[in-house]
Amino acid sequence: MIKKFFNQKQNPYTILIIFGVFFFGIFIGHRNLPEVDRVDVNNKNIQVNTKADFAPFWKVWNTINEKYPDANKVSDQDKVYGAIKGLTDSLGDPYSTFFNPTEAKIFEDDIAGTFSGVGMEVGIKNKILTVIAPLKDTPAYKAGIKAGDKILKIDKKITTDLTIEQAIKLIRGEKGTTVSVTIFRDGEKEPREIKIIRDIINTPTIETNLRKDGIFVITLYSFSANSSNLFRDALKKFADSGSYKLVFDLRGNPGGYLDSAIDMASFFLPSSEKVVTEDYGGSKEPNIYMSKGFNAFNDKLRFVVLIDSGSASASEIFAGAMQDNNRAKLVGEQSYGKGSVQEVVDITPDTILKVTIAKWLTPKGTSISLKGLNPDFIVPMTSKDILDKKDPQMNKAVDLLNNWTPIQVANKE
Repeated sequence: MIKKFFNQKQNPYTILIIFGVFFFGIFIGHRNLPEVDRVDVNNKNIQVNTKADFAPFWKVWNTINEKYPDANKVSDQDKVYGAIKGLTDSLGDPYSTFFNPTEAKIFEDDIAGTFSGVGMEVGIKNKILTVIAPLKDTPAYKAGIKAGDKILKIDKKITTDLTIEQAIKLIRGEKGTTVSVTIFRDGEKEPREIKIIRDIINTPTIETNLRKDGIFVITLYSFSANSSNLFRDALKKFADSGSYKLVFDLRGNPGGYLDSAIDMASFFLPSSEKVVTEDYGGSKEPNIYMSKGFNAFNDKLRFVVLIDSGSASASEIFAGAMQDNNRAKLVGEQSYGKGSVQEVVDITPDTILKVTIAKWLTPKGTSISLKGLNPDFIVPMTSKDILDKKDPQMNKAVDLLNNWTPIQVANKE
């Protein structure tokens, strides 16, 4: 029939109308396809168990490509990376993050432990980019950055909508170059701008000091992979000193390796005691980490742990284990509250997802993530104290050690 029709002599306008109707039908059919079927997508048929309606996503995708003037300047793959970032942002968790290839390289450099920057740990607290702690003797430390400083701008970039990784990328740079951070500090009326010259950052780890009054002080700056070995050496110095009064200073310590915190807590606890619990929110049974039972010190030990708003993560795990197991008295200020567990998942050969999989609970079940740890003795450290080179928190620790009472009857101040 079709052959017969085209073999007959037809009016050219009739043929044009017929073809127009034909192609218009194709166009209408295409427009009526589901949005996803209008996109040529690799791996479209991967099965996902969800009742979510993905049609709005594909409609936005198609609308951007059809209407946005510069849509062709952004690759489809970069649009996918942006969508994945939006997916992780929907969790409302600042520690769950997707790294595109450039960001993944920065993250891997972090793990290597040496980089060019200013030397401060940052996090998102109450939706504000906040300094967890400056690392000792780094450019940030020498420039006067303090734990708890709220970072409002990096150079001229307002930080309101930045992720932690985006902020870190702006702060870092070549050695010798300058970055300006505008910070707001509690107790001050106006923000201040601080200029910092970047340098190669090598994270310090541990220091020891036997005071003239016989009190032994161990200061730990990070829970690195080797910190438990260094801590063991420091404890040997403490034992050899003949002192039984110990201060463990975790102020400004942003944390690090969980295994290091467990090893170090084990020097003070028998194997029957909990160190920390990983709570998976009911998705599976909690993972309870017990002391390894080194328990190197008897009841004669007098032990104080110093914490502040810069004590986070592994610092909070150690301090919480000592507090809940009645092994040490905590002195200082409320800790940061970084009590979650992240797992790093390779998404592609050059992209990474860092996702929170659990929350840390102290041995008595207190969630570190919610409010951090409250010390047994709350002692503020003011800006004036710092300027006058006074340390009321250490003074309180010394007073407690010299006038020791059983931990069970210690009162909060």
